[in-house]
Amino acid sequence: MLSSKPKPLSYRAKDETSCPICNHKYHKEILHSGGGRLIAGKLTSDLRRTYELNKKFGKVYPMAYQILTCPQCLYSSYPNDFTNLKPEEIQEIKMSTVSRRTGIEKIAGPLDFNEDRNLVLGAASYILAIDCYQLRGIQIAPTPKKAISSIRAAWLFSDMNEEFPDMGFNKVSDFLYTKAVKYYYSTLEIMSTGNEPHDQFINLLGPDTDNNWGFDGVVYLNGFLTQKYLHLLAKTDEEKIEYLDRSKRYLGKLYGMGKASKSKPSVIIDMSKDLYDLISDDLAKLQGTEAAPSE
Repeated sequence: MLSSKPKPLSYRAKDETSCPICNHKYHKEILHSGGGRLIAGKLTSDLRRTYELNKKFGKVYPMAYQILTCPQCLYSSYPNDFTNLKPEEIQEIKMSTVSRRTGIEKIAGPLDFNEDRNLVLGAASYILAIDCYQLRGIQIAPTPKKAISSIRAAWLFSDMNEEFPDMGFNKVSDFLYTKAVKYYYSTLEIMSTGNEPHDQFINLLGPDTDNNWGFDGVVYLNGFLTQKYLHLLAKTDEEKIEYLDRSKRYLGKLYGMGKASKSKPSVIIDMSKDLYDLISDDLAKLQGTEAAPSE
C-alpha cells in the first residue's frame, strides 16, 4: 500500500488579494497549522522560539509567512494594515517602488515573491515592511511594527548567515539589531505617552509568533539589545552609561512589578532579573564602582 503524500507546508488563499498600490492581484500564501509541522524547541535569550528540524518538512520558519508582500511592487505590511492606507501614503509608496526593489536586491539578491516563501523571502519581507512603514502615518502605529520587523529580520538574516556563510548576512543582522534597539526604545515611549494608538499594535508585540509578551517583552528586549549591541550604539563611556542606566530603570520596574504580581510570567521576570544584574555589572565597570545585586 502506497503511503499518502504529506500535505505541503503552506497553501494559497482561495480569494484574491488586490494590492492597493499597483492593483496587482495574487493569492496570498498561508502556513498550514498542525500536522506536526512545527516542533517547538527552547526559548532564546532574545525571546525567539526555536524549532527542531522536521524530518518531513525540513527547517520551518513560521515568521516567514507573517508579512503580506505584493509580488509586483513589493509593497509590504502586516495583514491588518495592508489596505488601510491614506491617499498620500499610496502615492509615496508607489513612487518608491523602484528604490524599494533595488534596495532589497542589493541585500538579498534577485527575489520573486510569486514563489513559495522560504528563508530568503521571509527575511526580505521584513526589510520591505520596515521601508513601507517609514511612509505610513501614526494612525496605524508604525513604530512598534518597525521594531518587531527589525528583530525578526535580524533573526532571519542570522539564519541566512548560517546557511550562506561569508556573504555578509551577519553584518545585515547586526545592523538590524541596532535598528531594533532604537525602535524598541521609541516603542517604550509610545506605550507611556500614547503617541501612537495602542490598539493598533498591542496584539502584535510578539516578538515571535508563538507568544505575545506584550509590554514586558518590549521592556526586556530594549534592555537585552542595548546591553548586547552597546558597542555599536555608543562611542563614549558617557553615552554607554546613559544607554545602560535607562534600560536598567525600565528593567527594575518590570522586575519589581513581577515580584508583586503573580500574573506576571515567571520566565520573563527571571530573565529580566538576570539581565538587570548583568547591566548593573556593566555600569559598575564603566563608573568604577561595585554593583549592588538585585534582591
